[in-house]
Formats: sequence, C-alpha cells, structure tokens
Amino acid sequence: MPRKGEFNAWALAVGLGIGLYLALSTWPDLPGFLWIFEGVMIFSALAISLGNWMDRRTVLRLDADGIAFDNGLRSVRLGWPEVQNVAVVETRSGKRIQVQSEQSHFTFKTLTVMSMLGQSVRSGFAAGQEILDTILKSSNLKLTKESEGVYYYARA
Repeated sequence: MPRKGEFNAWALAVGLGIGLYLALSTWPDLPGFLWIFEGVMIFSALAISLGNWMDRRTVLRLDADGIAFDNGLRSVRLGWPEVQNVAVVETRSGKRIQVQSEQSHFTFKTLTVMSMLGQSVRSGFAAGQEILDTILKSSNLKLTKESEGVYYYARA
C-alpha cells in the first residue's frame, strides 16, 4: 500500500497539535472537543501506521507439513491436520480468508487492485485464490455453509 495516506494522517495530527498549542496562548479556554479530536487524529495515524507496518511484514508459507503465517505481531504455525475450518468473506476489496485451528487463527486477503487518485494500488496476496485452494485441499476441508457472501469450510 502507498504510504501517502499515512503521511497525510500524521501531517494532520501534528498540524492540529501545533495549531492547538499556538491557540492556547491566545485562547486559554479552548473547547474540550478540540483536544478529543486531536486524540482521535493521533489514534487514527497510529492505527494506519500499524496496519501498513503489518501489511509490509506479512509472510505466508505453505509446505508439505502445513502453513506458517507471520505479520510482525502474530506468528502462527499449523500442521494441515490442525486446520479446523476456514471462513471466506467476499468484500468489495477482495476476499478475506480466516484460517482457524483449536488454539489459533489468522486472516489474509486475496489480491485487490484499486484506483486511487489516478494510481493503481495493490493490496493482498497475488496468489490468494491458489493459497486458499491449497489450504482447503491439504486440510481436506469442504464447503459446509454459505450465508450472505460468507463461505464456511470444515471437515465433512
């Protein structure tokens, strides 16, 4: 993902913070909602930065023994027999796939190409559908339920 949105969020949060600091010298009783809004801006910038950092660090490995997922905060290693179910959610920005075991879970997205401000933005795994197919086949999971664009796979 491009980092322009992250930069803009931090620029707005820092700009508002500086503006509030300077305004204190002229208007010592600034409304409280301005400080709350500044907190929301900082929280949003932090969330965007964390999301971008995790996206850049996400690694998904498949081998004969199982699947490994690591995104910098969550590290999961599952053998194929440990995979209990998979949920596939159709969204406007591609498929979101959640792989679950008894003890752990992780989520990844298939490739989405969006156009933002005339630029093509790619997000998710390019081979996402192939990864999903491999997980389902290697874990011997079958479609058990479909409801409103959500597909559930489990052992039959």
